[in-house]
Amino acid sequence: MLYDHDLLSVQEVRHMIKKAKIAAEKVGQFSQIQVDAIVENVAQVAMQHAQELAQLAVDETGFGVYQDKVTKNYFASKNLYDYIKDMKTVGIINEDTEKKLLEIAVPVGVIAGLIPSTNPTSTVIYKCMIAMKSANSIILSPHPAAKEVIQKTCKILSQAAKEAGAPEDVFQCMSMPTLQGTKELMENVDLILATGGKEMVKAAYSSGVPALGVGPGNVPAFIEKTADIPRAVERILASKTFDNGVICASEQAIVTEECIKDTVKTELIAQGAYFLGDEEARKVGQIMIKAGGKLSPAIVGKSAYTIAKMAGLVLNDDIKVLIYEEKGVGANYPFSIEKLSPLLAFYVEKDWKAACEKCIEILRFGGIGHSLVIHSQDEGIIREFALKKPASRILVNTPSTHGAIGVTTHLAPALTLGCGAIGGSATSDNVTPLHLINIKHVAYGIKEANEIEGIPKKQIPLDLDELTKRVIEILKNFN
Repeated sequence: MLYDHDLLSVQEVRHMIKKAKIAAEKVGQFSQIQVDAIVENVAQVAMQHAQELAQLAVDETGFGVYQDKVTKNYFASKNLYDYIKDMKTVGIINEDTEKKLLEIAVPVGVIAGLIPSTNPTSTVIYKCMIAMKSANSIILSPHPAAKEVIQKTCKILSQAAKEAGAPEDVFQCMSMPTLQGTKELMENVDLILATGGKEMVKAAYSSGVPALGVGPGNVPAFIEKTADIPRAVERILASKTFDNGVICASEQAIVTEECIKDTVKTELIAQGAYFLGDEEARKVGQIMIKAGGKLSPAIVGKSAYTIAKMAGLVLNDDIKVLIYEEKGVGANYPFSIEKLSPLLAFYVEKDWKAACEKCIEILRFGGIGHSLVIHSQDEGIIREFALKKPASRILVNTPSTHGAIGVTTHLAPALTLGCGAIGGSATSDNVTPLHLINIKHVAYGIKEANEIEGIPKKQIPLDLDELTKRVIEILKNFN
C-alpha cells in the first residue's frame, strides 16, 4: 500500500490543531493558581528526567556533550521556573488605582513551537513551560534528526501537566514532521515560536501568523587591552566548549588589539586552544563548508579533536578549541561564519575603534541583531560598544553562551533569543511567558471632554446692541 508522507503529516497537524484549540479554550479559563500548579509539576518532572533525556539527545543526534545537555535541561526547568513562578500571567496582572488603569492578560491561544536538533530536549522543556505559564496550548514541530527524543520529552511533560490538572492535548508533538506538515501548522495557529535554521525561521515569518523567532548568532568577542586576559580567555573557552558550541549565542570570533595580541595568543594556547596554520585551516575549511558555502552539519556539535581528526590532522585529544587567524570577513573566509562547534576565528586590530568596526562587520555577516561580548575594564569603551553595536545583547565580562541565555547574567532565562527588527525578529528580548499573552487595557475616564487643556474655547460673538451699551458705559466712566 502506498502512502503520501506529506499528506499524512498535514492530516495529523489538522487533527492536532482541533484538539489544541479545545485545550487552549479550557486552560484559558484557569486561574493563576491552577496554571502555576501545572507549571511547577512540569518543572519538577523535567528535572527528574534531565539526565535520561540528555543521553537520548546525544544518542540520537550525535551533537554536543552529555553533561552539558543535562545542565541545559536543568536550566530550562529549574532556572526558568524560579524566574517565572511569581510572574502574573492570568487575569488582572496590573492595576494602577491612581491612574485608574487595569491590565488583563489574554492568552494568544494555540502556539506552534519549532524545535531544533541542536538543543532538542531543553527547548521542548522551555517552550512547554512558557506556553503553560501563559495559559496557552502548544504543538511542537520536531527537527527530523531529533524526532524521537523530542517526542519522548513532550510525552513526559504532557503527562506531568495532566497529572496537575491540565486539559488533554495541552502539549502535543508531530509524529510525522515534514515541511508541508510544518507549513500547515504554522499557517493555522495563533503564534509561532521559531527556533531553528534560518530558512525555517524565515518561513515562520512568511506564514502570515504572528511569530517570535531567532536569527543566526555570529557572535564576536572583543578582548580590550584593559581586560583581565586570563579570565577573559577562560570565559571564552568555557562558553565555546559548552555542549561543543551548539548554542547560537556562543562566540564565533575573537577580536583583540595589536598591543596585546601576543599575550592573548599565549594565554589561549596555555588554556588549551590550538592555532591552525594556513594549510591546516584549509583542510578544516574543506570539511566545515559544504557546497553552496553553508556550514556542514557533519561538524556541528563535535569536539575540536574530532573535527581535527576528520580533517586529517594529528593533534592531542585534550585540545579544546581550534583557532585560525582569519584574513577577512565574508564568503571567501570560512572561519568568519557561524560554526556551531569549537572553532574560532581570530582577528587583530590596531586599536579599540578598529576592533569595534571589525565586530560590526562580523555581526553584519550572519549575526546582525543577536549578541556581542566585550571583555574590558574601561567603562567608557564598554558604553561606546553598547551604543554602536547592532546587537540585542551586549555581554560584558561573561561567557557569551551562558550570559546571553541568562545563566551568568540577569537576563531572562530563555532559549529563544530575539534579534530585533534589524535581525528580522519581532522582538529583541529573551522570550518569556509575557511575550505569549496579549494585554487588555481597561481605562476609566478621569476628565470630561470639555476639560481638556490646550484646546481654545469657542469664541461667542457679542450682540451688537450689547456691544454698544458696553462702549457707552465705558465712555461714561471715562468722563
